[in-house]
Amino acid sequence: MGAKVATFVILAIYVTIMVGIGIYTSRRTKSTEDFMLGGRSVGSWLTAFSYGTTYFSAVVFIGYAGQFGWLYGISTAWVGIGNAIIGSLIPFFLLGRRTRLMTNHLGAKTMPEFFEHRFDSKALKTVSAAIVFIFLIPYTASVYNGLSRLFGMVFDLGENGGTYIIIAMAILSAVYVTLGGYKATALNDFFQGIIMLIGIATVVILTVHKKNGLTEAVDALNIIADDKGKTNTLGSLFGPDPLNLLGVVILTSLGTWGLPQMVQKFYAIKDEEAIKKGAIISTFFAIVVAGGSYFMGGFVRLYCTLNGEDGSGREVIKIQNGKPVYDTMVPALIKTALPNMLIGLIVVLVLSASLSTLSSLVLTSSSTLTNDLIKPRVKNFDDKKQMTFMRAFIAVFLIISVIIACNKNASISTLMSYSWGALSGAFLGPFLYGLFMKKTSRAAIWASFITGVGISATHMVLFSMNISAFNDLKADIKSWGCSFNLLSPINAGAFAMIVSLLIVPIVSQFTKAPEQKVVDNAFSSLEKAEAKKA
Repeated sequence: MGAKVATFVILAIYVTIMVGIGIYTSRRTKSTEDFMLGGRSVGSWLTAFSYGTTYFSAVVFIGYAGQFGWLYGISTAWVGIGNAIIGSLIPFFLLGRRTRLMTNHLGAKTMPEFFEHRFDSKALKTVSAAIVFIFLIPYTASVYNGLSRLFGMVFDLGENGGTYIIIAMAILSAVYVTLGGYKATALNDFFQGIIMLIGIATVVILTVHKKNGLTEAVDALNIIADDKGKTNTLGSLFGPDPLNLLGVVILTSLGTWGLPQMVQKFYAIKDEEAIKKGAIISTFFAIVVAGGSYFMGGFVRLYCTLNGEDGSGREVIKIQNGKPVYDTMVPALIKTALPNMLIGLIVVLVLSASLSTLSSLVLTSSSTLTNDLIKPRVKNFDDKKQMTFMRAFIAVFLIISVIIACNKNASISTLMSYSWGALSGAFLGPFLYGLFMKKTSRAAIWASFITGVGISATHMVLFSMNISAFNDLKADIKSWGCSFNLLSPINAGAFAMIVSLLIVPIVSQFTKAPEQKVVDNAFSSLEKAEAKKA
């Protein structure tokens, strides 16, 4: 009883601080640019923490750490390393400066608006805005799903209890984002990021300590057979399935380069010096949070079992549709490895990770829908009306996400894979080459939109409808001895991103670029910046 009371007290303090920050920043939010981008004056620490906390949520800590830790053992930590280097360090240095300069010069507040001005096409803006709104919804739902799993375990809420938690978290995230916009999310992200760093470090240390230290924990892991019945793989450097592990690294690391909620952090950053500092801070954050989460997940088999007949005291994981319920594995680990009095810290850790991501998702979605779809079609759409619409769409977005999240048949990793696969599969090539390659054509952008959304949507339909021919094909691939499962949602998403990177330069070689004056205008800010340096 004492542990639950302590958890409630910690949660009450946390919620009070979140709402207080929203009220404080609401007084400083005077325009749509303040609401959407914090007035483009956000410093290195706030940007780095906002980037990291948007990146990592309950999806990583509950869903991905559990599923991939079970499948690949401690080699799953490679995903965290990829997130830190490919997903955090490189984007800051490669995309940060150019994104800040070009979007500021073009007056672009969102990714769709960047496509409009960079390629002189209102149609690109309209379609990309629709893609953003539609495919951010499953990602948001996956975050709520992770939250409900943990809260259900901690408070013994039963089947319907998770639904109430999802609704409560939606209301909380809506309140402080609606009040303060980007500034509220940035300040909250910093506060939440500190909690995440402390919480992850605590969980990792206790997870290993409970099994008598790292050496004994790895030895114990190597005794357990993987899904193919082999031993000495789950504690090895590259694990039992390095090819499919690579697919996870690509999806979760390269994907950040084309996600609107991630690259928008560079729109708002204060100056070039802040970008350099932000790169180091965000990389450290990713190593601790992502690396720690996946490393911890690598030990779930020491705490979970599928049959419960070995007398080990491990938590029994249910089987659903012929597969383990991966989303319950990390909550089971936490329940077993941590003292009851520390559960409150972990609840706030996951809540912090999730609310920070949710705030960025709802802000990106509502801003994009209002700025890029509604504003061009409504006369006399001043700042006051625009902020009213954005706040209304926050509610709409969250309601749809909550409805999807309440469907427990969809796993956290599947929802996130479809979202990232479609968004980054559509936008990665167009955004990257739009920043660097003057010959990038409108036709190439359309090709990427079609293939990125097409691959993810087609897979989603086939996967959800349980079509027999699709299942037969998966079985055939497995029988051929092919270890790389292209038909999994994760690898399909990674494939869509790679196609985007290839298709844009290829199509651009054979199609006409925008008018020279449009291209010159887009790159003039970069040329002026280079001239100043010289």
